[in-house]
Amino acid sequence: MEKYDVIAIGRACIDLNAVEYNRPMEETKTFSKYVGGSPANIAIGAAKLGLKVGFIGKIPDDQHGKFIKEYMEEVGVNTAGMVFDQAGHKAGLAFTEIKSPSECSILMYRDEVADLYLQPEEISEEYLAAAKRLVISGTALAQSPSREAIFKALSIAKNHGVEVIFELDYRPYTWKSAEDVAVYYQLAAKQADIVIGTRDEFDMLEGKENGKNEATIQYLFEYSPKLIIIKHGVDGSYAYEKAGRVTRGYAYRSNVLKTFGAGDSYAAALITALAHGKDVAGALQYGSAAAAIVVSKHSSSEAMPTIAQIETLIEEQAGTYGK
Repeated sequence: MEKYDVIAIGRACIDLNAVEYNRPMEETKTFSKYVGGSPANIAIGAAKLGLKVGFIGKIPDDQHGKFIKEYMEEVGVNTAGMVFDQAGHKAGLAFTEIKSPSECSILMYRDEVADLYLQPEEISEEYLAAAKRLVISGTALAQSPSREAIFKALSIAKNHGVEVIFELDYRPYTWKSAEDVAVYYQLAAKQADIVIGTRDEFDMLEGKENGKNEATIQYLFEYSPKLIIIKHGVDGSYAYEKAGRVTRGYAYRSNVLKTFGAGDSYAAALITALAHGKDVAGALQYGSAAAAIVVSKHSSSEAMPTIAQIETLIEEQAGTYGK
């Protein structure tokens, strides 16, 4: 079995991004189609950055499913862990609205989607055991049987010494209650090695409002996590290591077109940097640079940058980074 730097599991769907900018969706008539979904985007981003990447997920047995699978293979993602749904479930659809750089919204169609019907028995232990890292995301925990499939994958990873990265990826449209979010996020986070999310997402995990980073890390460091990264938007991010070190990352300047896609590109680049042996500070720079590039482009998956693009941006803004 081929060894993988990372395998991602969960959502792979369709993004339909508005071609017409600066207008509300009700007036928008043309959209461009891309592969979407946080785990799929992270896998695509990591593959474009040169990692050996695999993907586990359920996709519809139709034209959209074939589009997803073929595109991911084209960019270098191994799809041996992908399963075609035979029960008629469809791909999730995300229509994006781009009114302005600061006014972007997403209209989601997520009822009865194929990715949430991934069964625990459809996960190959041999395939997953060949990974160095497993990326799981919060959306896949929202419903059964996907929820149980994720926890099976997490258990396999722990048994085989595979590092677990939990990208919180909170999307309210798939959850029944905030209480459910807190329960299942905590169960997953306690077993992960690295946890990545926004301050608001960590608030959902903890079941509170206006949480403080210090309280969050004190709680989670009682369990498996060794690195916790809490993002604060344009104010940058903070990386907390279990050994006690705190590192601040800063946002890079960007000609922002839209806001979505930043988190996925950030995670893909950060994971890649750590896989290449960079320290936490360097990984935060990679993540921030990748996010700055993607928010300046129309798509998320197709806009995922190369190593050269990331390093060029870092070099160009070296004099202003953190100032």
